[in-house]
Amino acid sequence: MVKNQQNGFGLWMLAWPIFLELFLQTLLGTVDTLMVSRISDDAVAVVGISNQLFGALTTLFTTFAGGAGILIAQRIGSGRMTEARSIAILGVSISAGLGIAVSILLFFFAGPIGSMLSISPELQPLSDIYIAYVGGGLFLVGMSVALGTAIRNTGNTRGPMYTGIAVNVIHIVLNYGFIFGAFGLPQMGLAGIAISNLVSRLIGTAVLYVLFSRSFEIRVKVKDFAAFSVRLFKEILSIAWPLGINSSSWVFSQLIIYSFLAQLGAEALAVRTYLNTLESYCFALGFAVAMAGQIRIAHLYGGGRTQEAYTGAFRTLFVGLAIVTANMAILFLSGRQLLGFFTNDPVIVSLGVSLLALNLLLQPAKMLNMAMGNALNAIGDTRFTMYISVVSMFLISVGCSYLFGIMAGWGLSGIYWCMIADETLRGVLVLRRWRGRKRLRSRESEAGFQSCRPEAQASI
Repeated sequence: MVKNQQNGFGLWMLAWPIFLELFLQTLLGTVDTLMVSRISDDAVAVVGISNQLFGALTTLFTTFAGGAGILIAQRIGSGRMTEARSIAILGVSISAGLGIAVSILLFFFAGPIGSMLSISPELQPLSDIYIAYVGGGLFLVGMSVALGTAIRNTGNTRGPMYTGIAVNVIHIVLNYGFIFGAFGLPQMGLAGIAISNLVSRLIGTAVLYVLFSRSFEIRVKVKDFAAFSVRLFKEILSIAWPLGINSSSWVFSQLIIYSFLAQLGAEALAVRTYLNTLESYCFALGFAVAMAGQIRIAHLYGGGRTQEAYTGAFRTLFVGLAIVTANMAILFLSGRQLLGFFTNDPVIVSLGVSLLALNLLLQPAKMLNMAMGNALNAIGDTRFTMYISVVSMFLISVGCSYLFGIMAGWGLSGIYWCMIADETLRGVLVLRRWRGRKRLRSRESEAGFQSCRPEAQASI
């Protein structure tokens, strides 16, 4: 129940379950890829390409669910539990609807979609199976994302964590069974992995729904999903659409940068791929802290505790910077040994170690941008972060990467310097916006006005 979770809005209490969930998802995803590789290299290629498509489509769900999550935390902070519940239900309904539409499209048009992804004819039979059956179950991802986001924003980050761990373990076990014919399961190859994916997602969605239904003072029932509020939908959408453009801009900018890396050759592409894997482990805890900070700040902002929200953003930043900097220092010192697990090529290892030094600048800049950007998102100032992200990502991260990395011949190091410049600029701008306290002052004025109303004075 929400009212029993009010003490659960401490930064670390929110952050560590998010971190553990992210870390284990990354770890189990790595194991999953290794298991798929036992089928064939073709299977790995199909899964890799298809998952890029699924990841981009999942942005639709995370965007709307993220906007709903911010409003849920704000409403709980202000004590408006009924509206928080209504927003949560609406967020799940819309995400499920989007998911069903996408799933139908992927299931019935798997072949043409595979061709659009430039999947070679010899891989087409495998891609048809994987896109149709895994993509056909993508509505479960939409529902689980919306359910998990709503639950986390009530302050309960442990429930989704435990569910995520269980689902990933079930998925790995079923993968093993279908790949090797273990546990009495048939040996089905990639089709079996698609079934494993669907079954594990279905179990996870069911568990999250049970948790979701019990997350509010009034238990959520199936009939409640028939309700639709135009006012609340518009409010969610006003926060969600800038988040969606922001996320989409990042996805497309990274795809473009990867195309630049391809022009530099296989070695540059391999180095970036290996470093991306190592960086994801190092940044996981920083990301969790930033997400926890967003939930906490939205809760405080909704309750009119603007000074605590303001200082809480800096606490999130300092904790995140300390964690990320320490992790990157460890990674830099042990980078040569870690890269040795991936490759024996001395050129790739040497280039990777030199870029790890640049990561000592890149990752703290990313933490600054994420911590302060999430703080602005938490109070509904999502358009500002959208505007600066679109401009900076495409002018500096993409444009300058091509100018200096490709045309000027600076190579991969030039691209990294451009990414550092992009993250730093956006970080400084969101920090300056937060220090201006424009929205916080508006909230203070609103709270002051409401406290002066006759009905408010009568309740004191």
